[in-house]
Formats: sequence, structure tokens, C-alpha cells
Amino acid sequence: MTATQTAALRVEKLDRVFDVSAPFLSRLLYRQERRYLHAVNDVSFSVPSGGCLSLVGESGCGKSTVARLVTGIYPPSSGQIRFAPGRSGQPLSAQMIFQDPYASLNPRWRVKTIIAEPLRELKLRDTEALVAERVAELLGIVGLNVADGDKFPHEFSGGQRQRISIARALASEPEFLVCDEPTSALDVSVQAQILNLMRRLQDELGLTYLFISHDLSVVRHMSDQIAVMYLGRIVEHAETEVLFADPKHPYTRLLLETIPDVNSPHRDRKIVAGEVPSPLSPPSGCTFHPRCPLAQDRCKTERPNLETKPDGARVACHFA
Repeated sequence: MTATQTAALRVEKLDRVFDVSAPFLSRLLYRQERRYLHAVNDVSFSVPSGGCLSLVGESGCGKSTVARLVTGIYPPSSGQIRFAPGRSGQPLSAQMIFQDPYASLNPRWRVKTIIAEPLRELKLRDTEALVAERVAELLGIVGLNVADGDKFPHEFSGGQRQRISIARALASEPEFLVCDEPTSALDVSVQAQILNLMRRLQDELGLTYLFISHDLSVVRHMSDQIAVMYLGRIVEHAETEVLFADPKHPYTRLLLETIPDVNSPHRDRKIVAGEVPSPLSPPSGCTFHPRCPLAQDRCKTERPNLETKPDGARVACHFA
């Protein structure tokens, strides 16, 4: 974020802990202790107004939990989530676009009813005629026809259903959208169409995005900044082109190595062994050390802090 940009969202020292203990009677009979899952641990970042920050990492890293904390689906265990005032002068609130467009749409409602629900609940239009007019406008904005409003979700392809989800999110006239892997369930060609649509809407409507993905090649197209998460913590945070030009954390390099390259499909790649450890019993010290080619004894006992480098990137690695 440059000096002239304001932050639409600031997240400071965010934590979320889940109690995953067995039922009380089971713990009593088998003498088990309570178990806690630290899904998000000391996460801090800001999202520039009108920009896009992407959270990236493998499944189980905590990025979707951050999305649900930002939208208020989960309350934080500790830390702060602060939205800046929007165009109306009131603090912004986030709307969410979910990963599975079919599961997030009511299969018994027609599309026009799905899109109109926020308009009616928030009383954004005074009459049903104005509601219908706005629904037709939103369908056109996302590339669908007015006649599509009379259909049910199952009559559409995956990409079209995601367009419906975007139209519903836009119905409440948000300024901030949280996009939780909105293209991961779609074919590659359809992914490109949805990403291009979202980029166009961002430019036309002045939207701010928090974009969640496991695919760095997807977020490069969308993002001004990228934060890489591993086991609940941010391990690298940088401007997009800085991160792609000079990835500093070994985990970031691992993610970049998984991106196919059509220009050199047979390039030599260093394959990092191992899988993501269980967040119920994370490794000591740097949690990436069991998979890290740079790991030394210090990494096994001492957790690295997120430090700022000369190019502005923040990295949590003793040997970055």
C-alpha cells in the first residue's frame, strides 16, 4: 500500500481458536484433556481502498477462516478487524462470494428471488417495480439475461451460477467483497471469464477485494498485494510483482514451483517433500521446518518474526 492510499480494512494481531475437544463424558471416561485448534495466529495486514489483497496457501492454512472472521461469520478470539468509513460515511462491511456457487444458492428459489433478497431485506428499493428493475440491471452487469431470472440455479453451468452469486453480492451495493476461492470449482477457461468479470467490476464500481486462493497463478491476475499463509500465520507479504520476481520464503518458492509453465514444461524443479502438518499439533519453532530445504537447528526451536526487507516485503524466515 502506497503512502497516498488509505486502508479499507486493517487487521491487527488476529487470532481464532476452536475448541475441538471430545464431549465431556468421553473426556471423563477416557481421561482426555481439552484440545484446541489455533486456526489463525497473530495475523496482521491491511487492504488498500480500491485494491486487492490475496491470501494464498494450501488447504488448512487458515485463509478461509480469516475470510469468515472478516465477514463476521466467526468472532475473533483476539485481535482487531477495523473497516474504514465508506462513501456513505458509515464503516464498511464485507459481502462474501463463496467457493461453491451451487451450495451457496437456494435451489428452491428462482434466480430473481435470490438476487432480490438483499434488496428487500435491507430495504434498498422502495417498490417491487424498482426491485425488479435493479435485479434486471444486476443480471446484465454480470453477463446474464433478464429471462435468466425466472430459472432455478440447477439450470445453469458452474460459471453462470458464480455470476449469480456475484450479482447477489452486488445487490447490497457493497464497497468491499471477500472472495473465498470463487473460481476453484470451475474449469480453467471459465475461471478466466469470472476473473475478468471481477476485475472489470472492481474498476467500474470501485470495489475493494480480499481474495482467497490456493493458486498463485490466479491471484497474480487479481492482486496488488499477496500474503502467503502457512498453518495459521503469514510467512510472506509483498507487492505482487515483488513476490513473483523475488520470492524470499521457501514456502512461497514451493507454491511458485507448482505453477505450470507452458514455455518450459520440462524445467527442473525442486520438489519439497512432506505434507502440511496437523494444525492440532504443529511443529515447534518455524512450523515449515520439517519441509524446508534451508532448515537448521535454530528453525526447530525459534519461531521467526515477520520482518520487513529493503524492498518492502515482509518475511518470516531466519534465512530468507
